[in-house]
Amino acid sequence: MLLDARRANAIEQAADVLAAGQLLGLPTETVYGLAARADQDAAVAQIFAAKGRPANHPLIVHVPSLEAARAFVAPGFLEQPEQAATALMQAFWPGPLTVIVPRHPDRAAAAAGGQNSVGLRCPAHPVALAVLQAAAERGVAGVAAPSANLFGRVSPTTAQHVHTEFGNGLTVLDGGACSVGIESTIIDCTREQPVLLRPGMVSVQDIADKTGITVLLPEQVRSQQAAPRASGTLDSHYAPSARVRLYSTTELQAMAHQASDRIAIWSRTPLTQLPAHVVYAPMPPSAVATAHTLFATLRDLDAQGVQEIWVEQVPTSEEWAGIADRLRRAAA
Repeated sequence: MLLDARRANAIEQAADVLAAGQLLGLPTETVYGLAARADQDAAVAQIFAAKGRPANHPLIVHVPSLEAARAFVAPGFLEQPEQAATALMQAFWPGPLTVIVPRHPDRAAAAAGGQNSVGLRCPAHPVALAVLQAAAERGVAGVAAPSANLFGRVSPTTAQHVHTEFGNGLTVLDGGACSVGIESTIIDCTREQPVLLRPGMVSVQDIADKTGITVLLPEQVRSQQAAPRASGTLDSHYAPSARVRLYSTTELQAMAHQASDRIAIWSRTPLTQLPAHVVYAPMPPSAVATAHTLFATLRDLDAQGVQEIWVEQVPTSEEWAGIADRLRRAAA
């Protein structure tokens, strides 16, 4: 069932679905989430079953505020002097940033995949915030919400994507197309210094500029402490049915006009006079615009029945890091 978020009582209906322990397709600014209340193991189990997701692969818990997040954090952790997690939450929430912190021992064990840490995020989407606030009034402290797609497949950025994935059995709240378009940046704050686990549209440089906090890349970490498992970090992820291949500009230009199979090409470099069986889509020139359209484009090209999707490699600058990460995993 599709609920129009602009309709009277739609937010309340969505909150009632969550409070009853049922699944909800929830819009956020990043992607649509498959949401269930994080404080009920049975509700969280439905997410894993619906997605076909391994039960030890953690989910991000969405909360309406920093104060609400405290219920899921190990007592006293956020009150520690110069705690990076607190500074990150204050600087970037609501927004596309997930912070991994030590988990309260009595909260969200199923959502955390059995780990003693948990990923927390406060989304910036007004509909998501309204639902989380209404759910909190019904006793729902937070909502576990991975992307609303089958495990490993392309993430959804519209309500129709979710509906296509799961059919009429799922209530989906239609809040329009997602403005960001790729999943949140994930920062691990359980170690001595914050570490980037998944790039997104909040970059390490953004964090340094706004907070003065230095976030390490995984290859810079000297500690032998193992990183917590995090959402969307498997080698193969975000994949359409067609095989995704990444090519340099030179490779793409050399190969595009000789393609014999039915393929699709997504590139920033304009390509003309392509064979009739080649489906071509221009990639936006900016990272922000490309992130916004990335998953929708992969879905659209896949729906045209192509055997492969050839994608021009994106720039190596930090602003493109989240997009490069998603494309690399889609092609794995």
